[in-house]
Amino acid sequence: MKITSISRKLLTRVLSVYFILTVSVTGIQIIAEYFNTKSHINSELLTLQKTISGSLTRAVWELNTQQAIDISEGLIAIPMIKGITVSDEANNIITQLGEVISDHTTEEGQDVSISTDHQSINSLSEGLFGHSFPLIFEFSGRTTTVGTVTLLSSNDVIFSRIEVGIYFLIGNAVVKTAFLVFLFLLAFNKLLTEPLNELTEQIKQVDLNDPEASKLHTMNYEKNELNILEDAYNNLIDELVDFKDKLALSQRETISANDKLDEQNLLLEQEVARKTSTLSSNMLKMEVQQQEMLNQQKQLEEENLRRRKTEDTLVATNKELKSSILELSKAQDRLLDAEKMASLGILSAEVSHEINTPIGISITSTSYLSDIIAKLHQDINEQKLSKKSIETFVNNAEQSVELLLNNLNRASELIASFKQVAVDQTNDKIRLINVAKFLDEIIQSLHPKLKKTNHTIKVHCAADIELYSHPGAIAQIIINLIINSIIHGFEHINRGEIIIDIAMEQQRLYLTYQDNGRGLSAEELEKLFMPFYTTKAEHGGTGLGTHIVYNLAIDTLNGAITAKSPENKGLIYEMNFPDMRYS
Repeated sequence: MKITSISRKLLTRVLSVYFILTVSVTGIQIIAEYFNTKSHINSELLTLQKTISGSLTRAVWELNTQQAIDISEGLIAIPMIKGITVSDEANNIITQLGEVISDHTTEEGQDVSISTDHQSINSLSEGLFGHSFPLIFEFSGRTTTVGTVTLLSSNDVIFSRIEVGIYFLIGNAVVKTAFLVFLFLLAFNKLLTEPLNELTEQIKQVDLNDPEASKLHTMNYEKNELNILEDAYNNLIDELVDFKDKLALSQRETISANDKLDEQNLLLEQEVARKTSTLSSNMLKMEVQQQEMLNQQKQLEEENLRRRKTEDTLVATNKELKSSILELSKAQDRLLDAEKMASLGILSAEVSHEINTPIGISITSTSYLSDIIAKLHQDINEQKLSKKSIETFVNNAEQSVELLLNNLNRASELIASFKQVAVDQTNDKIRLINVAKFLDEIIQSLHPKLKKTNHTIKVHCAADIELYSHPGAIAQIIINLIINSIIHGFEHINRGEIIIDIAMEQQRLYLTYQDNGRGLSAEELEKLFMPFYTTKAEHGGTGLGTHIVYNLAIDTLNGAITAKSPENKGLIYEMNFPDMRYS
């Protein structure tokens, strides 16, 4: 197996960190030197601006183009200046020498910062930077801008100035790194590699027959981890010598123990012979006991046979009970359906009776309208038609038509509400319903029963709440609760009030139904949802109304329902069921 040197591995990691740190610091120094030199060149450009601005301004003002060109040629000869552009006040170029920033770069790659008297230019894409300043001519206390001068330098100038410094930084980093590598190699070899090799050689020469002579000798005079390892190894040798002494003593004790063991074996053989005799006697007793156990097992088998016959009888009885329970469940379903149809029949009778009034009025209005039309026709035939008779006919006809329309609309609303409720109650299909509008239809269908009382129903429901569910089940729940309140809750109460609160939260509809009737006692409340429990059995009550409500809320709507009756505050039902689009 290839051996990895600890000192080499440690040296590699230390020098890797040092190399990365050296490269980073050198790079930062070069960048700092670059920006510092660039700042000095910008300062020199500003100084040069102050020097030439006067002569260039006069040359441009006097339209002395040749002088301006001469000054520009003198400036471009300076190594620091890589480009110069002189233009007049209309931005027409008078002279342009050296490097020029292209228009595309000026629009997209140039960083320009404006001060009061010059513009700083920095073109990253072309490696150019500099200043652009106006030429201002003063005459009779007035100042006039006569043109613009742009002085450009480049990154090549910067690099030429800092080239020596860069070589010095890199050389310095290389020399320091090489010296550090040599220093670390020397230190690791002296302090780690050589002591470890010496320690390894001494360990290889260990003589197990003479451990005392195999102790390690002191390798250096410093107290470090290698001295700790040396001490630990020498302690192990001492423990090995002690173990050999103890092993010799143990062998002598073993010989003595073997002699004692022979004596014990003789005593043990005598004891075994005695125990064997006792065991024979016990075996005879066990045979007698085994015979008794066989007799008991026979009795147990007879008892199991008798119990098996009893179990078969119980299984047959259980089947009969299951059949009876199934029949009872079917009977209960039939009773529930009958209760639903009974409430629908009562509702139908009430609506039919209520429709008689608007239909009768409509028939009377139609008959009267027919009579006045016949009278008008007679007047026309006998040529007795007058303005007054026509006005009378029109007034009477308008009143009859208005009365006819109002009563027919009233009958149509009753029929439509009853039709929707009836269809929903006999149909288990799921559909999208507007809860507020649907509750209005249910209450409208109960109007014939409510108008005979002074009770009121208040519904608190937002107009935009919609639910995808069983409308028939919801209608049956609301109708049963309202009828229960009228029959039971508002008994001996003239002006009862029912409040229905609707809220929609997290795809669940929360419905709270509350009346201010007589309420229920704790015992009655506990039995409220039990089938066939009623307080009006003598008046024909079936006790299935609230049981149907419970089954519809739990099974059909996949929801929950609870009831409570605060003292002197009537009865409160709290229900919630999901929107079946999301369940």
